[in-house]
Amino acid sequence: MSKNTPKNILLVTGMSGAGKSTVLRTLEDLGWETVDNLPLLLLNRLLDTDLPEGIDGGDDRPLAIGIGAQTRGFDAESIVRRIKKLREDHGHDIGTLFLECSGAELERRYSETRRRHPLALDRPAADGIARERDLLAPLRRWANRLIDTTRMTANELAQQIRQSFSGEGMGDSVLSIGSFGYARGIPRNADLVFDMRFLRNPHWVEDLRPGTGRDPDVAAYVAADPAYREAMAQIETLLLLLLPRYQAEGKAYVTIAFGCTGGRHRSVHVAEHMAGRLREAGFSPTVTHRDLQTAPQDSLEGAPVAI
Repeated sequence: MSKNTPKNILLVTGMSGAGKSTVLRTLEDLGWETVDNLPLLLLNRLLDTDLPEGIDGGDDRPLAIGIGAQTRGFDAESIVRRIKKLREDHGHDIGTLFLECSGAELERRYSETRRRHPLALDRPAADGIARERDLLAPLRRWANRLIDTTRMTANELAQQIRQSFSGEGMGDSVLSIGSFGYARGIPRNADLVFDMRFLRNPHWVEDLRPGTGRDPDVAAYVAADPAYREAMAQIETLLLLLLPRYQAEGKAYVTIAFGCTGGRHRSVHVAEHMAGRLREAGFSPTVTHRDLQTAPQDSLEGAPVAI
């Protein structure tokens, strides 16, 4: 990244045990570049370092930096001065998120996890909490965002971060739609599996057998099944209900698999058709056909069914 390129930076700080790790993990899932416990003296070097090739978003990705009282060279007043200088010298948009939590709740969390407070390794957690609160006071006063996690679960905190820091296109689940043949097993990574073997099978039509679900005549044959229209409508309705919910819960990848016997005709057409419908609804699915190139075989398809 060019040192003259302004960048969106969020410093994530606050009380140990208040949820900094949860915030950084959630921001990373949203597409942010995240670094934890970076000595602030190295921040300029980080900003001047080019990202590896192939990283989506490149210089446009916002940067979240976790800092705390245990960070090497920590000095809250010095950090505030450094933030001001970065703004003035480079025009970086730097925000500070402070995670607050009551002392009693922090003591409970340390007790439940049996962790020792980083500032009180040989003393009660309450001593470390009090010391840390004093050390962080300048950052708390400076911070332009504050979240009190005293009564929040980790999941609730993650949801609030997603709502507050999801930029355009960030935080969207990566949606994949695929077809497969049951003869070769169900894909292991599938979140939702739909069995399309109730539709009439083009394999048993001699002229259609060599084709695939991508061919117009095969697609028309499958779509002419009496159950097709209603089934597709109900599957689409279900997906339009579930996909936003998966995204709201922070699910990074959603894979939908449509299966038929051989994975060449019915499932291929349905996967293509449903991907088109979801694109019209604003989603951006990637479509793959696992078994499209397999050879047709009568013994795999079973006996033809008259409809």
